[in-house]
This record gives sequence, C-alpha cells and structure tokens, in this order.
Amino acid sequence: MELQQVRCFVVVAEEGRLEPATLRLGLVRSAVQQRIRRLEHELRTELFDPGTPQPRLTAAGERFLPEARALLAAEERARAVVAPRPAAASLPVAAVPAGTLRLGTSRGLAGRLDGVLAVLARTAPRLTVEPVLVPARERPTLVASGALDAAFVRGPAPGPARGGLRLVPLWQDPLVAAVPARHPLGAQPGALSLGELAGVPLALTDRRHNPPLVDLVVTVCHGAGFTPAPGPRYDSLDATLAAIGACTTLAGMWTVVYDAHARRLPAPGVAYLPFRNPGMELTTSLAVRRAGPPDGVDLLLRACAAAGESGAPAVCR
Repeated sequence: MELQQVRCFVVVAEEGRLEPATLRLGLVRSAVQQRIRRLEHELRTELFDPGTPQPRLTAAGERFLPEARALLAAEERARAVVAPRPAAASLPVAAVPAGTLRLGTSRGLAGRLDGVLAVLARTAPRLTVEPVLVPARERPTLVASGALDAAFVRGPAPGPARGGLRLVPLWQDPLVAAVPARHPLGAQPGALSLGELAGVPLALTDRRHNPPLVDLVVTVCHGAGFTPAPGPRYDSLDATLAAIGACTTLAGMWTVVYDAHARRLPAPGVAYLPFRNPGMELTTSLAVRRAGPPDGVDLLLRACAAAGESGAPAVCR
C-alpha cells in the first residue's frame, strides 16, 4: 500500500467527484483511477461502488476512510519531526494572513507542488492554496486580470500580459526524451544525443499552445545540426505518450517530457531518456501582478525555498 494511493482515495472520497479531486491532486483522471484500483487490488476489496457514475463509497470504503485519514496524518507528523525548520516557521501564526491563494499550475508540476504545499501547511496554517489546472498559455493573462493570484509559468511570459507581471525565477525543469521502449533508441542505456533523433518524427504540441517549449526544442535541435522531422500531433500529452508506447514503425517517434513528470507518471511502452545536449531545460517562475500582489505570495515563495528548490527568493518585491 502506497501513501499516494491512500491520498487519492481520501481526496476522491471527500470531493465525491473525480474532476475536483484531480484538481486537488494535480493528477490526470486516469492516474487517479489507476492508483485507486491498485489500492483496491491490494486490499482485496472495492472501496467505491463500480455501478455508480460518480464515486460512492462502499461499506468497506466507509470503514477504511477514517483509517486512511489517520495514515496521512501520521505521515505529516513523521515529516514534521525530521524536517529542518524553514525560516518562515519562526513567524507567529497571527502574522500569517488568512485566506485563499488561487495558484495556476499543471499536472506536470504536481511533484513540485506537493513539497511546497507541505511547507505551507506547517508555516502558514491559515493560508489556503487552491491549485487550479490551467493551460500554460492562459496563466499569465489570468494572473494579470486577477482571476488567479499567482501561477507557475515556464519560460518568458507571452503576449501583452508581460507588462503587468513580475516573474520570480524558482527552479530549472530539465526535459527528457520519450521514445518507444521497443525502439533501438529506447533500449540503449544512458543519456541520448539529440543527433540520434535526426529523422525520427517529433510528436510535439502546436507552438500556439506552448511557445517556450516548442521554441526551445526546435532551437536546440538546430544547434545539434538538424531540423526536427514533423510527426503527428495529439490533443494531449497522455494521448501522445499512448501513441509513442504503441508505436511499431521502424522510424519510431519521440517527444519531450519534463523529467519531474516522467518520474511521477510512467507510461506503458515508453522509455524516458535524459539528453546529453546542454540547454534542454526551462525555467519555472512564479508569475504575480506587479501592482498589489496578495500578501500570501511572499509566503508562497518562502515555501518554495524551504521545500528545497534552488534559486527561490525569500520575498517578492
């Protein structure tokens, strides 16, 4: 039994619907369902009624829920005992603002977000952070308009929103290559050179959906001496990885995935390989409004630093 499986069960039980549960967990729907199925398999019982359209606890699920919550509470106590105290922990609770920060994020940042939220739970117990899954291209505009209080963004802020935002660098997110595991490239040990992918179709999102990512990949490929061969485009990363995992052509297919995402959500039939080429990484920053950012933003940035992310400043000025 894994704590992530237990956490998925508790959140789905509390929300009563899968969509809000995936938002809280920062995971795709299929990943949440898969973890719950594994938990049920290990417990040898059904925790949710399979005959209902929305998650409804079975009698076994009702009995398991308080014990599952106790497990998660024990995990938090265990972490608190051994965790070094961040600087923000010395703040009196009265100095910590109450309220909710609406934080734009993505499923690929779920691993990073877990650590940050754990620190905030200890250092700013009256401050609630509500993760909101928003497409990358929309986050800067939503922060500038006030619909979001802050957002994680990778690469420079696009378009007219840049003038009203301040981007505070947090960390570097390296990319890895996703290739078919049965392809010769997928079977090789160690890191991959971009030159080995020349002529292999690249399944990458359209540039309008993620300009920083597409520009980076194309630029680094040009620096390696080739232009990526265009491959098919799919509606989502999940669909892209599924197609790569099922690919049987000799030419193969590849895409890029953030290393943190690859570690958290392996895909059947897909091999993840690091790049030997330098530069295959993007900076993740926190986007906040220049004029009047919410008070809790400083605490959010301190939590990023205390969670061990290099380069996170202590305050946003």
